[in-house]
Amino acid sequence: MARNDWSKLDESDVRVRPGKGTRPRSKRRPEHADAVTAMVIGKDRGRWTCAIDADPAQVITAMRAREMGRTPVVVGDRVGIVGDVSGKPDTLARIIRVDERTSSLLRTADDTDPYERLVVANAERLLIVTALADPPPRTGFIDRCLVACYAGGVEPVLCLTKADLASPDELLAGYAGLDIPVIVSRHDEQPEGLDELLKDHLTALVGHSGVGKSTLVNRLVPDADLAVGVVSGVGKGRHTSVAAVALPLPGGGWVIDTPGVRSFGLAHVTADHIVDAFEEFAAAAEECPSGCGHLGAPEDPGCALDDVVTEGKASPERLASLRRLLASRGGHDVTRTTES
Repeated sequence: MARNDWSKLDESDVRVRPGKGTRPRSKRRPEHADAVTAMVIGKDRGRWTCAIDADPAQVITAMRAREMGRTPVVVGDRVGIVGDVSGKPDTLARIIRVDERTSSLLRTADDTDPYERLVVANAERLLIVTALADPPPRTGFIDRCLVACYAGGVEPVLCLTKADLASPDELLAGYAGLDIPVIVSRHDEQPEGLDELLKDHLTALVGHSGVGKSTLVNRLVPDADLAVGVVSGVGKGRHTSVAAVALPLPGGGWVIDTPGVRSFGLAHVTADHIVDAFEEFAAAAEECPSGCGHLGAPEDPGCALDDVVTEGKASPERLASLRRLLASRGGHDVTRTTES
């Protein structure tokens, strides 16, 4: 068209493509009706190892889909996966959703940190592994693990190792009021009742260095070293003991080894979270003054929990145990020494 003919054009003759910022954007997302369900059993640098239908024989590697944003995905999560789920070498699937969690084991870096860190998801039990000697038991750590359990909906189990070096009686007396399942083990014997307790359940393990947790894991999962290597294969050489990993039990069920968790900051836990786990005190706590920490006199002289004991609805030992946990949550030094 000649230059002098441009004057004859109108808006119907000119196609104007909208700029990138003005294009209409669809809000529809894929439904992923073909997604399969899997359990996350390992994570390392943007890659998750997953077991299809929680079957240890069907292990795949997946990445988080872009539409999930920064949604946290941790060991124990039930997730929806699409893409190549064959599990063949060099294949990569996509995690497109995280199913609702039945429990959440949370911690913070310390008691002043406002950011919660999700340790494991959907664990039914937390096995708190503590040595009776060498190193001596740290009741403050046990108490904090118990607080994290009660706040996260996880059943605590106390596992006392090295019973050949010291008696467990004194330590157990301090927790008699909590009705916690207890497993006592020694290096030269198989822990009685532990296999049956863990069978067909998802159980997380936590404990300080040197308490015998690795020995316990190797007893529960004879080929634990091989299993860890398979799960953490996406780490490309990273040491396998720095991240949580789920290992299948020979008789059914899973154990989640959490070697990276050495302490529990409890900034995210309130006193009411703990009291709610004690059914006999939960209703009475609602009658307490506003802001009551439920520690009793002199800190909380108007606490209604004392009335529950006075009326014979709970034992003094039960209330003392509850208040010790509340004191631990508040950062008070409640560690008791135990003699070997």
